[in-house]
Amino acid sequence: MNLEEIDVAIIGLGYVGLPLAVELAQQRPVIGFDIDLDRVSDLTQGIDCTKEVDSQKLLSATNLKLTSDISVIGSANFYIICVPTPLTAENEPDLSILRKATEMVGSVLNHGDVVVFESTVYPGCTEEECVPILEQTSGLLFNVNFFCGYSPERVNPGDKTRGIPNVKKITSGSTPEIASLVDELYRTIVLAGTVKVSSMQVAEAAKVIENVQRDLNIALVNELSMIFKQMNLDTREVLEAAATKWNFILFYPGLVGGHCIGVDPYYLTYKARAIGLDTNVIAAGREVNSSMGSFIASSLLNCLKRRSIASEGAKVLIMGISFKENCPDIRNSGVLSLLNILRDVGCLVDLYDPLVNEQEAKRLFGTHLIHCIEINYYEVIIIAVGHDEFKRLGIDKIRSFGREGNIVFDLKGLFPTVDTDFRL
Repeated sequence: MNLEEIDVAIIGLGYVGLPLAVELAQQRPVIGFDIDLDRVSDLTQGIDCTKEVDSQKLLSATNLKLTSDISVIGSANFYIICVPTPLTAENEPDLSILRKATEMVGSVLNHGDVVVFESTVYPGCTEEECVPILEQTSGLLFNVNFFCGYSPERVNPGDKTRGIPNVKKITSGSTPEIASLVDELYRTIVLAGTVKVSSMQVAEAAKVIENVQRDLNIALVNELSMIFKQMNLDTREVLEAAATKWNFILFYPGLVGGHCIGVDPYYLTYKARAIGLDTNVIAAGREVNSSMGSFIASSLLNCLKRRSIASEGAKVLIMGISFKENCPDIRNSGVLSLLNILRDVGCLVDLYDPLVNEQEAKRLFGTHLIHCIEINYYEVIIIAVGHDEFKRLGIDKIRSFGREGNIVFDLKGLFPTVDTDFRL
């Protein structure tokens, strides 16, 4: 197979698969497949609830055929699987969606076809988990009748400046020839260039440690923030002063969530345990970041106590529930742990986020979002996510949502020059 002979099918049209399908469709015909009938229906009308692809670009992608019919993708010979790889309740890899997608591709696989995985996994997962499924469902032999590749996604949800063309892409293949073919295909859309590595395991490992490193760096500044709070020091001022040295890497404290940073470390620790190794540093970082909701809630309850405000019945407004700014994605949002603690102590909590899908919020947070904010109503206002829209509101407008003497927690340092009651 050469570049001109490739017929692409993208499996999974979420935050990763849809932008990839649209980019590739500018170069060649692409089939985009998703099992969610409503998702496919919305996309055909130019509606992307993830807000990763705007309506005009989606509707103009005339080379993109959208479907939920598995038989349609059988005409392809190059499959790219872009499905979620979340965690179980025990914080272990949940590969159920990946396995199901692999089974579906295996059911239509033909001689000479290539299957590339973009889903984040632990090193070795493609060959240990996915290849056997492809062999079993297709009746074909790996690296004889079909081939695989791994090219990890590097999507940054909500980031309009670092799209697929602007971020270097790691590529790999199950043979040197397939590695070159995979690399060649991605180079047609990734203007920043590609990095072809020696094996799929190297590519898998490189992806997972990108987020392990970020998790540990954020855990460090979160722990520093706890220390400096006890010392009445402004954490951000300390960090920014330290950052004036050329080799200091600046990270800010905060709630850690999302489908990558809060998930990928568990994939690596899972693999480490399987080969008989402990991961003390990685586990410690996860523990610190997982405790931030509790730390913030404790700080808030202490603040209420000092103001002689009972937590039972205290009206609290949380502004922002997505896992990061300017993004509708609420998967593994760190706000959820904070919300649950406040509910447990009797606070009456309203959630406001103009970017988040109402049904998704209800499903994951167990409550409806409010659509307008009442003036002079809340004892506590928590700015949990740094949406630009909140910054445009300004601190005076935000304070007006609270009663006289209200408490404002600015968790993202959205208003660094303004005196608020709490800032990480």
